[in-house]
Amino acid sequence: MTPIRPRRSALYMPGSNARALEKAKSLDTDVLLLDLEDSVAPDAKEAARGRVWEAVHAGGFGHREVVVRINGLDTPWAEEDLKAAAACRPAAVLVPKVSAPEDLGRVGARLDALGAPHGTRIWAMIETPAAILHVAQIAAAARDPLNRLACFVMGTNDLAKDTRARLLPGRAAMLPWLMQALAAARAEGLDILDGVFNGLDDADGFEAECAQGRDMGFDGKTLIHPRQLEPANRLFAPDADEVARARAIIAAFEAPENAGRGAIALDGRMVERLHAEMARRTVALADAIAARG
Repeated sequence: MTPIRPRRSALYMPGSNARALEKAKSLDTDVLLLDLEDSVAPDAKEAARGRVWEAVHAGGFGHREVVVRINGLDTPWAEEDLKAAAACRPAAVLVPKVSAPEDLGRVGARLDALGAPHGTRIWAMIETPAAILHVAQIAAAARDPLNRLACFVMGTNDLAKDTRARLLPGRAAMLPWLMQALAAARAEGLDILDGVFNGLDDADGFEAECAQGRDMGFDGKTLIHPRQLEPANRLFAPDADEVARARAIIAAFEAPENAGRGAIALDGRMVERLHAEMARRTVALADAIAARG
C-alpha cells in the first residue's frame, strides 16, 4: 500500500500576514495553504510573495504539508509567484481556476524550466463550471508525471458565484459537482479536499458539513480559521470503534482457516476481501495520524 499522508485539515493562511505565517508553525493542521490569491489585496501581492518565500525557505513547519496558492494563470502575478515557489520548494503549488488539463501542463513545464524539484507537486482547484465539465480530463493529466498533479481542492465559493447556486445547509445544489470531481479524482488515484465552510460562528453547521464530506469520501476539508481545526481533524479521522472493527476484519482474513476464502461471516455480517482492503487503509490512516503525536 502506498504510504498515506493525512490531509484531514488544510488551513488557508494569508501570505500578507507575517504573524499568521509564524503562528502557522504551531497549529494542529495537516496542511498549510499559504495564500497569495484571494486573501491578498492587489497592492500587497509583492510583499506577500516575499513573506511566503522567506517563511517556506526558513522551514520550521514540522509535519505540516506546506502548499503555496499562486494567483491565477491569467493574472500579472502568476509568473513571479511560480518563480518564488520554484525557489522555496513547498510540498505543492495550488493552482486556482484550473479549467482544462492544458493549464496543468503550462504550470508543470514552467516549474521544470525554473528548476523546481519534482517533489514539488501541483494541486488543482476545481472551482469553475468549465472545470466541472472537464474534470475527468483534468484528473487524467495525472498520468503524465510532467504535470505533477497530486490533489484536487474544491472551490465551492467560486462555484457558487459562477453558477449562481445557493450555498444552503446540506449543499443540495453542490452535491452532483462534488461527487463528479471526487469520482474523477479517485479514478486517477488523486486525493481531494472539500471546500470551505463560511459560517465561523456556526459550529454545528461546520461539523455537519465535515461529516457530510467525510461520508462522501473526501480526504479532508479546507478551512478558513484555526477554530475549525479540531472538528475537521476529529471528523476526518477514523474513530476508535472504526479502527477496532478494521483490525478485526484484517485479523479474520489473516486466520489460516480463511486463507482461501473470498467472503466470511464476522459478527453477524458478511465481509468480503474488499472490506479487508478498506480496513487496511483505515488502520494505515490511523497509524499515520498517531505517528504525528
